[in-house]
Amino acid sequence: MQAAQPLPPEEPGRTSTPAAELSDHDRRILRFEQGWWRHPGAKEEAIRAEFGLSSTRYYQILNQLIDSDAALITDPMLVRRLRRLREQRRAARSGRRDRGGE
Repeated sequence: MQAAQPLPPEEPGRTSTPAAELSDHDRRILRFEQGWWRHPGAKEEAIRAEFGLSSTRYYQILNQLIDSDAALITDPMLVRRLRRLREQRRAARSGRRDRGGE
């Protein structure tokens, strides 16, 4: 019988929380991101009405959430799309800074 191999260290910024451990609040945020356009008015107004949060705080929470394994397990397509969009925005901001210094 072989001895159990030690688990590899976790990647920084990643959690190993199972999907079942997502809070109700986290699940509500994911559902909101799936269909926020169904809410009347601007997204910022819908965020305030639905969660009682400023848009800044909402996006801080959302960014932490989409980096979690639990969110990825819960809704892989949504989380991958949100990660991709975030990276595109970062790249666009980075490109503007690079061109601005010319």
